[in-house]
Amino acid sequence: MERICEPELMDDAEQARAYADADFAAGDRALLKRTEDLFGPQLGPRIIDLGCGPGNISFLLAERYPTARVLGLDGAPAMLAIAAARLQATPDRWPGLSFQHLLLTPGGALPQEGRWTAVVSNSLLHHLHDPLVLWQAVRRLAAPGAAICIKDLRRPSDPAALEGLVQRHAAGAPPVLRRDYAQSLRAAFRRVEVEAQLQQAGIEGLAVRELDDRYLEVWGRLA
Repeated sequence: MERICEPELMDDAEQARAYADADFAAGDRALLKRTEDLFGPQLGPRIIDLGCGPGNISFLLAERYPTARVLGLDGAPAMLAIAAARLQATPDRWPGLSFQHLLLTPGGALPQEGRWTAVVSNSLLHHLHDPLVLWQAVRRLAAPGAAICIKDLRRPSDPAALEGLVQRHAAGAPPVLRRDYAQSLRAAFRRVEVEAQLQQAGIEGLAVRELDDRYLEVWGRLA
């Protein structure tokens, strides 16, 4: 099945609220545990979450690493508004956490390049029409030896497999989420494609592996 791009930004208010209200806690916590399994109890003093959406993983990182600075970046103001409202409600709970609106573009400005000791991202890659935008951002943001942990969907082999995944994992979700989930699966990459992207971007030291029936994981320390 060929890749079909989806919109890069999720900035519809109804869409943003549906994602904020959905229960992704198990997957979000699984990603956090995975960082601990891969890199131990510390990710260093500066952690950046690319494509943070409503901030679910950013908040988990800030709780797990309370002495670190955690920055969540996203290009969708509607998503960031939800994250900012949650942060402003109890700011003392996450003193090191902040959010910033930033749309990743080729060669565009990035915050404090070369200084982040960990770069985390969940479900951003498949949104990007040009996937090299993400890998170029990783190269520019990460400090030498930075921990990299990126998780994303994996494109199924054919429409029947795609429909099976939607039924298996999103049958009870609101219609907007079922629609977006199907679009995201069509827009996702396969392992061999991501490996080629890393090679094209000149990134060494990262491994790509398939997880269960629908995910890819890219991890390692930036060489």
